Amino acid sequence: MKALVVYESMYGNTHHVAEAIAEGLRPSLDASVSAVADVTSDSLADVDLLVVGGPTHVHGMSRASTRHAAAEAASKKGADLELEPDAEGGGLREWFDAVGSLPSLGAAFDTRIDSPPLVTGRASKGISKRLRHHGCRVLLEPESFLVSKENHLLDDEAARARAWGERLAVASPSRSGDDMMQGRSGRLST
Repeated sequence: MKALVVYESMYGNTHHVAEAIAEGLRPSLDASVSAVADVTSDSLADVDLLVVGGPTHVHGMSRASTRHAAAEAASKKGADLELEPDAEGGGLREWFDAVGSLPSLGAAFDTRIDSPPLVTGRASKGISKRLRHHGCRVLLEPESFLVSKENHLLDDEAARARAWGERLAVASPSRSGDDMMQGRSGRLST
């Protein structure tokens, strides 16, 4: 079974979490990681499990305006932030609007400030909703990984992301027997 972890990242935290999730998937699945800017419908053709994550901006998925604000914050004198190479490009919202068919299985994660979700919001909720809208069966509840107020991943979050990847691999159905009869769409073949 092949898995792809797709991420949007501004300062590298979500990218780091995506890599850790893939590490957790790899003992059981053929897992790779890709920035959202590099993922096309064609590159999803042989993917069975799509794991999608992004940073939480203003209670949800990023927008062009919030990505611009994050880039400005990183450029301020004395800022201890470095932008990811694709940070100022399109984000997950735009990708979901443009992408065609998605794999039948999915999962969603986000990064957010270490505060209650009522205060910060959770991008993973919107990501999960978009996955379901595109026909994905979401295997686990959306997960948040926490960053400090200075936008640095908290100490144990990479290990927690690896463990979540392991749980996700266990939740993934095998691609043998009855599952193979269902094919990519999740419907029985006739």
